[in-house]
Amino acid sequence: MMIYIYFLFIMIIVMTILAVVKKPSSVYRDKPEEQNSMEGKKVMFVENELEPENADGMRGHLEAVGDSTPDRSMYGGYIKRIIDIVLSFCGLVVLSPVFLILSLWIMVDDPGTVLFTQKRVGKNKQYFRLHKFRSMKMSTPHDRPTHMLDNPEQYITKVGKFIRVHSLDELPQIWDIFIGNMSIIGPRPALWNQDFLTAERDKYGANDIKPGLTGWAQINGRDDLEISMKAKLDGEYKNRESFRFDCRCFIETIFSVARGDGVIEGGTGKMCKKEQCK
Repeated sequence: MMIYIYFLFIMIIVMTILAVVKKPSSVYRDKPEEQNSMEGKKVMFVENELEPENADGMRGHLEAVGDSTPDRSMYGGYIKRIIDIVLSFCGLVVLSPVFLILSLWIMVDDPGTVLFTQKRVGKNKQYFRLHKFRSMKMSTPHDRPTHMLDNPEQYITKVGKFIRVHSLDELPQIWDIFIGNMSIIGPRPALWNQDFLTAERDKYGANDIKPGLTGWAQINGRDDLEISMKAKLDGEYKNRESFRFDCRCFIETIFSVARGDGVIEGGTGKMCKKEQCK
């Protein structure tokens, strides 16, 4: 028993040191040229058909219209962070065998890297590096998001299809929660070039809280949702954020994942092209 306690104590120290060391580079402090110029600003989306298509399938850009108001509530700002640290640490330890099995499966299925990172929008629009298990072939074009690829199914590996349906590709984000870039419950972090989604979320203050591993929009449609509705649900979560509501979202997520609800290969971008994101 004492050996187990010592082991956990050492794990806590090692992981805390790693978190402190890795945190600066995870939010691009080592590359200021890649930081978000709209960080800390309220924004609106200005359509312009002459500009390149963004990850939402829209053409236009963001313009600042004021300053954002970050969440400073007792629960959202402090209590929730303590819960996130405790649960994410436990998750990393308990799920370590799952991490190992999936890592080996990914390497056998399509040799190459196990993890990949994406630039995502965090609290107050701060960019951060989000981690995922690789679910696509190494030959997949790296300069385009999945939903902007023609026939994305051709790039998804066998293990990739399985882990996507059951959301297992998201498990490495438990580390992102541990170091403080994400929370367990919150709006799903947008891609850095999902300008329309970012602007829509600003209408409801949903960018003022940390993004989550799962959230209210995830269990109410996920990829089935149009962007405007997804942003509205994210805003509803922001207004209802509490320990009780987070527990509800967590429990409903378990059932939603088990059913594979709302998963569309090609994601929201495919919906955008059909519905024009409105």
